[in-house]
Amino acid sequence: MQNLDSIGTQIRKLREEAAMPLRKLAASLDIDQSTLSKIERDERKPNAQMIEQIAKIFKTDKKALLVTFYSDLVAYEIQEENSFSEILQVAEAKIEYQRTKTKKSK
Repeated sequence: MQNLDSIGTQIRKLREEAAMPLRKLAASLDIDQSTLSKIERDERKPNAQMIEQIAKIFKTDKKALLVTFYSDLVAYEIQEENSFSEILQVAEAKIEYQRTKTKKSK
């Protein structure tokens, strides 16, 4: 089953399971404690580079964290739209088209 927790919640869980203080993880990421606290409360979004660093720090699956990160971004942007399912289908088709186009140009 997919983990439906937000990326902030997942980061907090990883940190707490490792018994790592907020200040220590924030220092490892080179950000303020308050910024990390906001990320964990979903008041602020991390970036992909932070997600990769977090995966290394906690020796966890980078791909799973990135899936959560990007799915949060997409969900946040289209959550109010009634046709979100169609939007996701068209976006997926566009991604496949762009990948095919890029492969042909190489």
